[in-house]
Amino acid sequence: MTADRPARVEDVHELARAMPHVTVVRGSRGNAVYQVGGRSFVFFRTPRPDARDENGQKLTDVIVLWVGSEADKQSLVQDPTTPFFTTPHFDGHDSVLVQAGRLGEIGRQELAEVIEDAWLAQASARRRTAWLAEHPAPGDR
Repeated sequence: MTADRPARVEDVHELARAMPHVTVVRGSRGNAVYQVGGRSFVFFRTPRPDARDENGQKLTDVIVLWVGSEADKQSLVQDPTTPFFTTPHFDGHDSVLVQAGRLGEIGRQELAEVIEDAWLAQASARRRTAWLAEHPAPGDR
C-alpha cells in the first residue's frame, strides 16, 4: 500500500468532479462552484471581510465544503490537527472553510472523505442512497 500524500488544490477539483451528477458553475468572479442537483457542495470563495489572516488581510484562497451536521462541523474545526475553520458568518451553516494554501496539512485521502461527505450532505436522498450502496463504509464490507 502506498502512503497518502499531502492534499493539493488540484485534488479538490479532481475529487469534486469525480462525484456523480456534478456540475461546475462559475461564481461572479469566475470561481469554481461544484453542485449536485443544483445544490453547492464545494466552492472556491472570493475574498470576504470575515475571513482574515493574523495580519488582518482578507484570505484570498478560501474553499467552502458542506458537512452533514453541526456535529460534523465541530469535529473538524475543533480538531487542532486539521486546517479547517469557520467564521461567525458561517454560524448555523453546515459547512467548514479551509485555505487552499493549507491543504497540504491533510492527506489526499482525508480530503477525499471530506469532499464525499460534502457531496452526500447536498445530494438528493435517491442519489445518496445509490452512492452509499455502491461505496460501503470500510466496516460494512
